Amino acid sequence: LPSDVLNTRKVPLNRNDDGGASLTNPFPKKQPLKVEGLRKSIAYLGRHFFNAAGVPTFDLDKANQLLIAKKIDGIKAPASAPAGPEGTSAVDWLYLGDAGGSQGVSLVYRVLTAGGASHGCKVKGTDSTSYTTLYWFYG
Repeated sequence: LPSDVLNTRKVPLNRNDDGGASLTNPFPKKQPLKVEGLRKSIAYLGRHFFNAAGVPTFDLDKANQLLIAKKIDGIKAPASAPAGPEGTSAVDWLYLGDAGGSQGVSLVYRVLTAGGASHGCKVKGTDSTSYTTLYWFYG
């Protein structure tokens, strides 16, 4: 998979009128991801979101696994990291562990980030910033 195949295209989410992720229905159907330029689709594994308490959650329903995560450590993304699909700088690389209640997965590394840094809010309301990354999950 070429490193720029996802970080130069729009992130596959259902969007609001302003272009941000929908707050009520952000995820498209559970299906393989078709990417222009790739002969094969990328298999669907699950979804990453922040639960109602703001806790990072990885629901890998295709593998019947769940990680409710907490930050253990992190480092700044390299200065050479891609700006991502919206042209913002890359978010930190993270090491996350089980915050309790996980099933089958106990830690994840977020590396090779592209974008995701806030582009800044100009008015009160909701906002989102797209990024792509590579997640490594461990049981």
